[in-house]
Amino acid sequence: MPPVYINVAPIFVGKLEFNMNAIQVLGLLAGALTTAAFLPQVLKTWKSRSAKDLSLGMFSLFCLGVALWLAYGLAVKDVPIIAANLLTLLLASTLLFFKLRFKQ
Repeated sequence: MPPVYINVAPIFVGKLEFNMNAIQVLGLLAGALTTAAFLPQVLKTWKSRSAKDLSLGMFSLFCLGVALWLAYGLAVKDVPIIAANLLTLLLASTLLFFKLRFKQ
């Protein structure tokens, strides 16, 4: 059975218009939730000034993987992949920075 595409209202960002379908909205919602999951850890690490329990290897590999997903999203011009991975890279890189900055 082929996927069902339901068009939703266009989204305007400045002078740019994005015509999105329900599948893309689902992708944006999924990306927003998985990206937002990093926010509590970023805030906790910032407030405590301690990143001793974060794995440097894990966050290094994770940031590299997210950067590659971002490159892929840019290559295929997929807004949900671009948006989610850009924000995730920002938050994960912040944690990686904290890991290197708050060494104890």
